[in-house]
Amino acid sequence: MQIQNVSEEDYYKVINVLNDWWGGREMTHLLPRLFFEHFQSTSFIVEDNEVLSAFLIGFVSQTNINEAYIHFVGVNPEFRKNGLARELYELFFAKVRSLGCNTVRCITTPVNTGSVSFHKSIDFSVSLITDYACVGKDRILFSKNISKKLKTINTN
Repeated sequence: MQIQNVSEEDYYKVINVLNDWWGGREMTHLLPRLFFEHFQSTSFIVEDNEVLSAFLIGFVSQTNINEAYIHFVGVNPEFRKNGLARELYELFFAKVRSLGCNTVRCITTPVNTGSVSFHKSIDFSVSLITDYACVGKDRILFSKNISKKLKTINTN
């Protein structure tokens, strides 16, 4: 499998499978082409023999420069449960940490229990925010401190 930064051309690879990967739910409106144009250095695609395996779209916040945001992550259903999402997250953490970020945030809907479980498994804090996306549209907010922890040495 080959992991690389996304390009504008990758938009079509992703958008053509997006709804299928989400079980037929209409998702394409949530991932406009602009993400593939403007956030290439912090977004990644995984291919295996030209078959799209996974992708992660993320960026550094312009408002809070020490924070990064993961906007969208998808793994081909045939490749789920093999660590691809975790690998993409670790790659994203390393990239945005090198850009000065110490916090990563993302959101999902409360019904996306798979996402909630995954984020908990990689030590994101989880909180429900009511009316986050307008009245009646609650969201689960995830947050993770990605600062490198310095090991302390006991000199006693």
